[in-house]
Amino acid sequence: MRAYLIDRQIEDIRSVLFRQTMFAEFEKQIHAIEESGGPLTLDVFRERYRELLEAYFGPRFVLDEGLDLECLRIPHFYSAFYVYKYATGISAAVALAQRVLHHGWSAVQDYFGFLKSGGSPISDRNIAISGSGHADAGSNPGTIELF
Repeated sequence: MRAYLIDRQIEDIRSVLFRQTMFAEFEKQIHAIEESGGPLTLDVFRERYRELLEAYFGPRFVLDEGLDLECLRIPHFYSAFYVYKYATGISAAVALAQRVLHHGWSAVQDYFGFLKSGGSPISDRNIAISGSGHADAGSNPGTIELF
């Protein structure tokens, strides 16, 4: 069971933080091309996506022929700049969990305060209530370190 839970956590970070960050970078590049008046052809999509796959996964990872078409099936790309929320969310969750594990009851109380904010839009104020420091630039390195 322990091995399963560790594997699940590694896979969550890989698929949510790592991949969604790559997706956000792809979106940023495609929007930049369009905003500069460049053409958005199938070849452009495939080339940019392939370059990111190679950069993110490295030379020892086998990239199947046609994997560069994956970018056309990601539904989140049809809601501009949505994918970053996944990476932000898992980073905040890891920061909150780390606080609870290392700071005990006071961190639990901070977390309860965060939960009491309900379904209101997440803001720097709500993140500050949680005590996670997620609004700071240093929150992702903790998640990457855990990975």
